[in-house]
Amino acid sequence: MRCSAVIEKLESLAPACFAESWDNPGLLTGRFEKAVRTVMLAVDATDSVVEEAAERGADLLVTHHPLIFSPRSRINDGDFIGRRLVTLLRHDICCYAMHTNFDVAVMADAAADRIGLRDRQVLDVTYEKDGRREGIGRVGKLPSAVTLEDCGRRIRDAFVLPSVKLFGDGSRPVERAAICPGAGKSVVKTAAEQGADVLITGDIDHHTGIDALAMGLCIVDAGHYGLEQIFVPYMEAYLERECGELTVLRAAEQAPFWIL
Repeated sequence: MRCSAVIEKLESLAPACFAESWDNPGLLTGRFEKAVRTVMLAVDATDSVVEEAAERGADLLVTHHPLIFSPRSRINDGDFIGRRLVTLLRHDICCYAMHTNFDVAVMADAAADRIGLRDRQVLDVTYEKDGRREGIGRVGKLPSAVTLEDCGRRIRDAFVLPSVKLFGDGSRPVERAAICPGAGKSVVKTAAEQGADVLITGDIDHHTGIDALAMGLCIVDAGHYGLEQIFVPYMEAYLERECGELTVLRAAEQAPFWIL
């Protein structure tokens, strides 16, 4: 199967037009006409992931986060991004990223499905055309009202995490919830304005957390990787269904930090 044909399948799922203007999804390295037999999936194209892709003979590495964000004037092995690009090019591995376009088209609903969010709508609209409104995150109702502590426990278990961080009184009841996988600092005000009792997201710092509480919004911080790791199993199932002739591999990836 040509790389271009695989890309058609990827972009039928997550159209490039859904991506934010600052983002850089798409084919970042490689040849559109390369024959692809083996695809590896990962959240990030780290050194270990790129090396594993080379060792396991992957023809295409599909990641959530783009390896290249900023313009580069040269590619060499003098820095970590260049080193990864050199390795990919040397082993003739195509590298394709599905980032905010995937967040809009798939990630928000996939995460909302995991927690049974009902009567949901787009949290932060980022795309409007011909009456269609799409965007980042979802807001709706949990299956039932629970305490913040119980909500945090359910999120931890639903995403198979060792821990989550809570901002707010653990005994406070929450029912209307917003969920925004990845970094959710930018949607705190939006979630509060949409009447959410709790925002489920990642990368919430001290000041953002206490500001959210001042707006009446509790936070369950499940981590950036913690929520977005669902990219890999989702895409594995999708590619096996839509491109059955491909061998689909998962990179041996794990959370980039640990808690002592």
